[in-house]
Amino acid sequence: MKALLPLAALLVAGCATDNAPLTPPGTTVRAAATDGDRQRLRDWREAFTRGLAEARAAGHQPAILREGALLEPDAALGGPIPNGTYRCRVIKLGARSPGLLPFIAYPRFNCRISTHAGVQHFAKLTGSQRQVGTILPDGVLRSVFLGTLVLGDEQRAMPYGADSERDLAGYVERIGPQRWRLILPYPRFESLIDVIELVPA
Repeated sequence: MKALLPLAALLVAGCATDNAPLTPPGTTVRAAATDGDRQRLRDWREAFTRGLAEARAAGHQPAILREGALLEPDAALGGPIPNGTYRCRVIKLGARSPGLLPFIAYPRFNCRISTHAGVQHFAKLTGSQRQVGTILPDGVLRSVFLGTLVLGDEQRAMPYGADSERDLAGYVERIGPQRWRLILPYPRFESLIDVIELVPA
C-alpha cells in the first residue's frame, strides 16, 4: 500500500479548474498502479476483442468499420502525445450487465494534455463522466494512463487508489497522423472497454 501513497496524495486536484493530478517524475507503472489496475492493463486486448464482438453481434459492424484504426486493437503506431487542447470522443464497447447497450458513440467533448512538474496529465474537461489522471511512459508503442472518474457536477477527483469503483487504467496510443486514442479496459460502469479518440482542437 505504501507504493500508492505518492499517487493517492497527488491525484486529488480539481478537474473543473483543470489542476493536474500528479505523480512524481520517474514514477513507474508498477509502483503507482493498484493490483487490480495492473490486471486490467494486462487484459486490455481481451476487453477490446470482447467489446467488439458484442457490438458486432448487435449489428454495429458498419459503425465499427467507419471508425477505422480507432477500433482496431493492434493499431498503435508508437510516439508520444503532445501537450495541447483536444477534441475527444468516447465510444463504449460491450455491456457490463444485461440491458445495457453494447455500442455507444458520444459526441465530441473538450480534453487537455498538459505537463506539470515533469509529469504529463490528461483531463476530459466536459461531459457527465470525466476521466482525469497521469500519463506514464511504458515502452515505445504506448504510454499508460492511471486516473479516476469524476461524475456529474463533482468539482474534485477522488484520490487514485481510494475507490476501486472510480479508478481507471489504460493506454494512450498514436493511431494516425494527428490522431490518438485512450483505451480504458474494464471500467467499472457500463462497458467492457471505453475508447476515447483525441484529435487536436
